[in-house]
Amino acid sequence: MSSVGELDAAVATCRACPRLVARREEAARVKRRAFRDREYGGGRPVPGFGPPDAASAVVGSAPAAHGGNRTGRIFTGDPTGDALYAALYDLDLASRPTATHRGDGLELYGVRITVPVHCAPPGNRPTTGERDTCRPWLAREPDLLRPTLRALVVLSGFARQALLSVQADAGRQPPRPRPAFGHGAEVLLTDANSERHVHLVGGHHPSRRDMSTRTLTPALLRDVLHRGAVIAGLPRERQHRQSRAPS
Repeated sequence: MSSVGELDAAVATCRACPRLVARREEAARVKRRAFRDREYGGGRPVPGFGPPDAASAVVGSAPAAHGGNRTGRIFTGDPTGDALYAALYDLDLASRPTATHRGDGLELYGVRITVPVHCAPPGNRPTTGERDTCRPWLAREPDLLRPTLRALVVLSGFARQALLSVQADAGRQPPRPRPAFGHGAEVLLTDANSERHVHLVGGHHPSRRDMSTRTLTPALLRDVLHRGAVIAGLPRERQHRQSRAPS
């Protein structure tokens, strides 16, 4: 695959993990009561979302069965996405604060969102084997973004571990000893084949549980996304929108 568009199209056809295929298709058939009158996204894998020349990438964990698996767009249609897109909008990195369905007009500015596992797993817990089977997608996506990518914001220890592993294989090594995961913790990945490097910024996942217990707050979420944006040189000025200072 030589482009982000080709990658997204290929991801959406993957059937490599039988357990995940069964779960995502079951969720599309046996709809949650609140969404019984809604069209589901066909129970397919959910590709990344955002421009192919992003300077910052946000990496989550996996789609929600009745969120991204329903809408066909990552972090869309569930409380986790509500928190993430509201924060991106506050930072002038998204065109609107809500993400409800694929045709809602949402655009991201300089930011792309992806995940290590592209199917909704049972109990929100993919197995190690499923993570490893999905690994080639996670390896290829940052590689396609390489000319412009400056920052990676990883929203969970799971995402951080998966991403560090594929980045090391690509020749971008973290310092030794590897710093522990923490909200706001940063790791500099240096490219062994050039002078280029990418900053990795850790953050808690904006799950309903973490937001309700205030392990993560809207302000803390904005902090790590803002840090990634600053490293990446975002937001870029655009004539069709007004710049807003983050609150």
